[in-house]
Amino acid sequence: MAYPIRRLALNWRVARFIISTSISTFILCRLHPFALPQPNERSSSPAREQLVTPEIRFRPSTFDWKSVPHHYPTINRQQAVRDAFLRCWTSYKKEAWLRDELAPITGGGKTTFGGWAATLVEALDTLWIMGLREDFAVAASAAGQLDWANTADTAANLFETTIRHLGGLLAAYDLSGEKALLDKATELGNMLYMAFDIPNHDPSASPCSLSLEFTRLAQLTGDDKFYDAVSRVTDFLERTQHQSTLPGMWPKLINFCDKTVDTKPGYTLGALSNSLSEYLLKMAALLGGQSSRYEKVHRSAMSVVEKHLLFRPMLPEDDNRDILFVGDAYAHPDRVDHIPESQHLSCFAGGMFAPGGRLFDIANHMAIGKRLARGCARAYNAFPSGLIPEIFKLIPCDTLDGNYPFDEERDSRYILRPEAIESIFLLYRMTGKEELRDVAWRMFELQCFWLSYTLKYFYLIFSPPDVISLDKYVFNPEAHPLRRPD
Repeated sequence: MAYPIRRLALNWRVARFIISTSISTFILCRLHPFALPQPNERSSSPAREQLVTPEIRFRPSTFDWKSVPHHYPTINRQQAVRDAFLRCWTSYKKEAWLRDELAPITGGGKTTFGGWAATLVEALDTLWIMGLREDFAVAASAAGQLDWANTADTAANLFETTIRHLGGLLAAYDLSGEKALLDKATELGNMLYMAFDIPNHDPSASPCSLSLEFTRLAQLTGDDKFYDAVSRVTDFLERTQHQSTLPGMWPKLINFCDKTVDTKPGYTLGALSNSLSEYLLKMAALLGGQSSRYEKVHRSAMSVVEKHLLFRPMLPEDDNRDILFVGDAYAHPDRVDHIPESQHLSCFAGGMFAPGGRLFDIANHMAIGKRLARGCARAYNAFPSGLIPEIFKLIPCDTLDGNYPFDEERDSRYILRPEAIESIFLLYRMTGKEELRDVAWRMFELQCFWLSYTLKYFYLIFSPPDVISLDKYVFNPEAHPLRRPD
């Protein structure tokens, strides 16, 4: 069912706020004498596309597991994660209600994402998943009263606002069916849509990283303009994929004014590029496999990643674990240099290769995904703190099949990232291997807690597979589950 869209009478303050998100594009690009085409000129509505994708999660075997003794205290571990969430949520309610973030040491709140209660909005789906329905009702009511025109900031981060606020509202609606949340998401979507009203119609921030949320909003409202807006970004990526200095991938920095990708040598799955890589796979899942271009582009990109970015680290002689990490690459006219420096951000790659292998039937990608996920899990135990630094350097083997220690940390910060547990969770849901729950539990015991998504993955890995099934939901980068159309 398509819901009517409430047209907003946006005042100049809101218009200035959104336009400023793409001000660099206005300054750099020359004016083009054409307006944004109507949705039907470019793409069909995703709401009408037929689902044809295979199941992603594992299918339990017919073996009688009752005959084997189990020692996995799943319920106790799930409750421990829930208790950790409640401690954080209670502190937020007491110290920082309706603020973006809680200041964990001094108390009080911080305004970091427009002053639109980012923590509250992002916690909505977690509250629902954990069965905290009274807290959900209070938080949903507060979210429904947010005023997007009321902000002290003069610029918005288009990417962060989309994945946090729009993604959080859409996921909460998909789970609860509370229409007020969809109405609020539509308001925000209309506001964010103004960022595309620039000369070349492509916001220079986070290319392709808005696709899931805008597509899901189009599916729920029946308004094709949201899908059309992000579809033209995919047009650009598809057209330029083999024009870069490392054909098949896009560099960390893309010139969206000239629409060129052949001037920068740096390539990574870490900062500046991680969201682009995972969205290709997730869009194919959200659209039910109807659009083949996402699979085509994903396959080409991953073959380059496998050849130039993945590496096996040297390990102590008594450690024979088969693990992989993601490094960086710098492409020169006569060679491609591999940099064996990994980021916590790139730990999501295990949760990209494995589902891609299952979804697109790529034989070796499931195995690669397992090795990547186990690599990041291994890193938690390799450093004295029991945590992964933001950036760390390793000594690579000559091939992906060699066997040789962690070298040194390059950025010792640990800022509560969820990428490692994300990959472990996805692999558990796809393989059903209980040992991955033990890996997750060791990681949980070592790390701090974050309301929006790290704890969500910890909770879900100790939940039955039908709780937010991978066959029914697609997670955005903030772990907000968006429902795939039935």
